[in-house]
Amino acid sequence: MSRVIHTGQALVDVVVEVPDLPVRGQNVMAASATDYAGGAVTVLVAAARFGAACVHAGAHGTGPHGDLVRAALGSEGIAVSAPAVATLDTGICVVMVEPSAQRTFVTTLGAEREISVESLASSAPGAGDLVCVTGFSLALDRTRDPLLAWLPTLDPDVVVVLDPGAAFADLPAAVREAMLEVTDVWSSNAEEAEGLLRAAARPVPEDLAGLTSAVAPLLRGDAVAIVRDGPGGCAVHVGGEATDVPGFPQKPLDTNGAGDTHTGALLAEVAAGTPWVEGCRRANAAAAIKVTRRGPESAPTAAEVDEFLAAR
Repeated sequence: MSRVIHTGQALVDVVVEVPDLPVRGQNVMAASATDYAGGAVTVLVAAARFGAACVHAGAHGTGPHGDLVRAALGSEGIAVSAPAVATLDTGICVVMVEPSAQRTFVTTLGAEREISVESLASSAPGAGDLVCVTGFSLALDRTRDPLLAWLPTLDPDVVVVLDPGAAFADLPAAVREAMLEVTDVWSSNAEEAEGLLRAAARPVPEDLAGLTSAVAPLLRGDAVAIVRDGPGGCAVHVGGEATDVPGFPQKPLDTNGAGDTHTGALLAEVAAGTPWVEGCRRANAAAAIKVTRRGPESAPTAAEVDEFLAAR
């Protein structure tokens, strides 16, 4: 089986449940506060629970936050390829979750930003492996430059997967183009896909299938594009054809990590040889289950998705 390798930031999510966001300069009382390993960990946990062999190629710190990240990865059998950064701890992301499940983030910078060509190369990707990149790695020189130097050196049969995030469309055009030139798979929500098309001065279709068909030509070769729409499911463009894949709407409890769960489940399915459209259907189910659970590490297993789909 191909491996799922993630180069992105493994952070500690400090999740606080709030009745509403405070007015600027004011206070709000949180109902709870919980620390979870998040960021790249969420994608890898979802992929591991679907049976994929997984590796974290990003950086991790020395201290309680780094320990929490390594423990979360280790509990799922996920390998860590690079040694810990001796002088820094892993950073945190404060996630404020409202009753509607809407999320607001405040992120710090820590050891997870200390990557190099050598640390990335420690994951040793081979033909067929899927290497994940997040757009947030491209927003700062210290993570962007090593990535853009390393990615073009990979075996042509390594599959580079870009999760652009909200940051990607606002990056300098030269950075966007350099990343897209080595991207084989695009996986985003609709807003992120629309942002890319506007930044590239391309028409923006109103439907998901149209968005995938518009994004795919901006990528390398015969690329795959997936665009998500929360409970509406997703569309996938593969082999020159776009397909709508319906979702499974649920009453959300916590949407934090739903997109990452979708990505991880989908990549694990593809790594195991599942066709892209069926992989998207199963990833839609995984994300639907996840939003009914608290915390970014609450991805379901493949067996739970089997049971969920059988009931429908």
